[in-house]
Amino acid sequence: MTDTAFQGRIGRTAAESEPWWPPEPRPASGAPNVVVVVFDDVGFAQWGCYGSTLATPRIDALAAAGLRFTNFHTTALCSPTRACMLTGRNHHAVGMRAISNFDTGFPNMRGAIPKSAATLAEVLRAQGYGTFMVGKWHLAPMHEAGPAGPFRNWPLGRGFDRFYGFLQGETDQFRPELVQDNHYVDAPARAEDGYHLTEDLIDRAIAYASDHVSAAPDRPFFTYLAFGACHAPHQAPDDYLARWRGKFDAGWDVMREHWFERQKAMGVVPADTVLPPPNPGVPAWSELTDNERRFAARLMEAFAAFLEHTDEHLGRYVDALREMGQLDNTLLVVMSDNGASQEGGRTGILDEMMYFNGMKQDVDQAVERLDLIGTADSHTNYPWGWAMCGNTPLKRYKQNTHAGGVRDPFVVHWPARVKDAGGIRRQFHHVVDIAPTVLEILGIEAPAEVDGVPQQPMHGTSMAYALADGAAGVPTRKGTQYFEMFGHRGLWHDGWKAVCFHALGADYDSETWELYHADADASESNDLAAAHPERLRALIALWWEEAARHGVLPLDDRRGAELFRSAQARGGSTARRDRWVLYPPVSRYNADVAPSTGARPFVLTADIELGAGRNGALVARGSSNGGFALYVRERRLVFDYNHFHAHTSVASDVELPSGPCTVGLRMAREGKSGTATLLLDGAEIGSVTIPAMAAMVSSTGMDVGRSTAPVCHDYAPPFEFEGRIRRVVFDIAPRTPKTERREALGTERRV
Repeated sequence: MTDTAFQGRIGRTAAESEPWWPPEPRPASGAPNVVVVVFDDVGFAQWGCYGSTLATPRIDALAAAGLRFTNFHTTALCSPTRACMLTGRNHHAVGMRAISNFDTGFPNMRGAIPKSAATLAEVLRAQGYGTFMVGKWHLAPMHEAGPAGPFRNWPLGRGFDRFYGFLQGETDQFRPELVQDNHYVDAPARAEDGYHLTEDLIDRAIAYASDHVSAAPDRPFFTYLAFGACHAPHQAPDDYLARWRGKFDAGWDVMREHWFERQKAMGVVPADTVLPPPNPGVPAWSELTDNERRFAARLMEAFAAFLEHTDEHLGRYVDALREMGQLDNTLLVVMSDNGASQEGGRTGILDEMMYFNGMKQDVDQAVERLDLIGTADSHTNYPWGWAMCGNTPLKRYKQNTHAGGVRDPFVVHWPARVKDAGGIRRQFHHVVDIAPTVLEILGIEAPAEVDGVPQQPMHGTSMAYALADGAAGVPTRKGTQYFEMFGHRGLWHDGWKAVCFHALGADYDSETWELYHADADASESNDLAAAHPERLRALIALWWEEAARHGVLPLDDRRGAELFRSAQARGGSTARRDRWVLYPPVSRYNADVAPSTGARPFVLTADIELGAGRNGALVARGSSNGGFALYVRERRLVFDYNHFHAHTSVASDVELPSGPCTVGLRMAREGKSGTATLLLDGAEIGSVTIPAMAAMVSSTGMDVGRSTAPVCHDYAPPFEFEGRIRRVVFDIAPRTPKTERREALGTERRV
């Protein structure tokens, strides 16, 4: 039986019958391609066309031929912003209060978009568009991100025909954890051979477009291209890193002033805009030690190199569209998902996992490894001062509802429609407005039902009017937009903004709100709360109304063990498993679905037969920045523990037999240290004390029978095991309140 009822006529013979074919979905003649490009953790000022001195000539060229929106807003965090962009609904209403790693048991935080909120891909595919997703997804619950899925919340389950990228919030740019469609794949080349993820993503985006245009030239396509850049780790090829040596030695105070003056000269902010004082906790550059300045400057160099490299390869994609004759009729949007990141802390950090483990960066030690910054052997994030500079002239950062967290660069390029080349648009808009804009441009009504599921109404307001010539001075059609992230709250209404910075655990009703006339105060510098108390009270009351209307409640600022227990409570969570039995060959397990061994004792055993082989990895978790590996080197069992480049290793005192045997590792924990014991058929064959161990060992996952991201330099990837592995077993000690607190630390910092 077919899905559509037959509308012809059936007789006894074909001659007596009338055939009928169901109509195929076909976009309107001349319908444009739609490409949405999302950068990660790029602040308001960091593209050259928004005031910085960073090298983004290809984005600047798109802005010069298109439009810059200077009053565009996001949610302050990655997964929520992406959910809003794809659905046209506010993030709480689609279960994405924060990052998709968590399901707290409330409708506002499920970590997955419900079927009542169809994505742009689902809507456009039903209209005949080809749909492609390339890059960062981070819209599936992480317990569903293993090789067995379930795949319902992966890109192909949410309307995309093809997917190539990564599922989690970040990945190593030189050794990424890649997924193609619904299965994990290896990168097509090695870091040692010049591989970088950004280049690979662009290659794939071009291939999807060229395949589609060649095979179906009469059908437009929708591409969602989401870079890992410029989220940590900040990693770029060596020649890009070298270009920025010494360029930030003057420090963030000087750079911030310089960028601010450029913004005023460009018209990115009004000439009378005030530059606020530095954010709380940000020291003056002159107050830093020499080593702190050297470290901070080098971290910013890595960010600049990462951004320049990405911009250049985005340009390669634009060039490919032009060569295919597609660029003129492509609605191309380039944006960032939130403000610049505060996760590097006061000093910046050589490895972001140190931040997630609550460890402070020893800058005097870090400067001894300056040359690692930006390479495959680093996982860096810059300090608050550079993030503040990146958000110039706005207050605070990613995660906050002040403008530094939620006001972001937004460029629209569409030669066939946008004629006000280089124009600036100051209308207030929000990421939730993108989907309604696309649908209006395409002449598509938001469907009331998709696949039999009634749809939530869209919450956004179309921006299509602002693309027209002469629209620069037209008032915004947006009336109200709420903000909420981790208890930080805000509300924009008719040109005014009320905003509240939430202190963890503080009483929501007694916290201080600020009031800004946003239309006249671009940097939120003049707090008018005392001058207009009635207006502020009205906006706060309206915030609560909007919160109730859009599923924001309950407000939830839980951290630590309480949040950890809530997030792991659902039955499908892999973190609750204490025993794992793996039968190689198995796909790579990313960090969110790999056995959770970080804070607990465990025993790892592998039934192997080495035969004539001499080398190879048995189990490897992490990368050269941190992790552990159990492997065979010249027929001896070896264990290496990498605690942020501090290695502790032990090799067996006997060779392994050629025939079947069971090798293993027993890991005992004593506080933050431990003892690793090598085993052969149950007998101890080596032991070592590990002076420091991490609860959150790495954001890079686990290989069995190989090591695609080397934990140590004793071997080169992929270091495939030369014998046979019959099975691998993890037996992990049950959680205790103490180990739960340690695991919760990483969870808390990760949100």
